Amino acid sequence: MSEIEYKHSDDNGNGLLELEVKDLTKRFGGLTAVSNFNFELKKGAFVSLIGPNGAGKTTVFNLLTGVLKSDSGNIIFHGEDITKLPPHHISSRGIVRTFQNIRLLSGLNVFQNIQAVFHNYLTYSFPGAIFNNHIYQEQEEEMNRKIEDMLKTFNLTEYSNSNVSDLAYGIQRKVEIVRAIAYNPKILLLDEPTAGLTPTEADEIINMVLEQKAKLGFSVIIVEHDMRLVMTVSERITVMDNGKIIAQGTPREVQNNEDVIMAYLGKNSFRAKK
Repeated sequence: MSEIEYKHSDDNGNGLLELEVKDLTKRFGGLTAVSNFNFELKKGAFVSLIGPNGAGKTTVFNLLTGVLKSDSGNIIFHGEDITKLPPHHISSRGIVRTFQNIRLLSGLNVFQNIQAVFHNYLTYSFPGAIFNNHIYQEQEEEMNRKIEDMLKTFNLTEYSNSNVSDLAYGIQRKVEIVRAIAYNPKILLLDEPTAGLTPTEADEIINMVLEQKAKLGFSVIIVEHDMRLVMTVSERITVMDNGKIIAQGTPREVQNNEDVIMAYLGKNSFRAKK
């Protein structure tokens, strides 16, 4: 990755515990994909979840968002046990994610992809939409203004009317992240957001996420294989192997953990430049 200077905010909100995961376990037949996963997230934090392919990272994301149901353990979000809630109830409470494989609404343009998210929050009635009353007009105008502002912030204005299927991979990835932020998350889960991107594209996306985090106050959990990025941007790191946590701590603590170094990346891969 290129030499980067991420615009990281030191403001971690009020430090309140936002998410607590207790002994979360998920099995698929005889395979234990996640075993006794324990994790805490403070409001406004930016943390990373790392490990080799198959370590269980995406399974953890699927459990946190209700895509999968755990065999045991609990997920406590803002004091509420959400372990058994369906995905749409969890996302409506503010836990929102992106995916390794980009999932956009093909056939629609960039503006329409983001617009689809905002319609979850509009309160005008069906008759109001049919008769184009003032409440409908005001909410639609406000929605369009917010979408235009987001497109401008993420340098996507020129692609507003472009079909997402026709866009370059890096632009599609950016649209997916913008759409996730449009959900107004309390916790944003980013699953390999820089995979397949150039160093310049990766730097741009991460800095934009950090700027929006500082502006809107959401927390971030990122699954990422780029160790230069992880060590630069993370406040804390959780390391998984074969479904289990093998290390947790600050970037310095993790990069100096000999078991982690030897198990995953070799002696030099974790060493951040001084």
